[in-house]
Amino acid sequence: MAAKQGTKAGTRQLLHLVFGGELTTLDGIEFSDLMALDIVGIYPNYAEAFAAWRDAAQRSVDDAHMRYFIVHLHRLLDPETETGPRS
Repeated sequence: MAAKQGTKAGTRQLLHLVFGGELTTLDGIEFSDLMALDIVGIYPNYAEAFAAWRDAAQRSVDDAHMRYFIVHLHRLLDPETETGPRS
């Protein structure tokens, strides 16, 4: 089976979601308007997700209430899977 776009042959796909929105307070993680969340995208690895997160965060640097996050979807989909080095 041929590799699909976004995945290299032999590379595990570890999905990451990048999203953000305006927070109600600077010290919390409650969004002021859930309908206005900015879904940046879903990425096949952390490196690509981090690059997208950095780009989105830098675009909103002047708004202290705007915050972006990276969610490790692969951990939600398969919590038993090890992704880092083993101890």
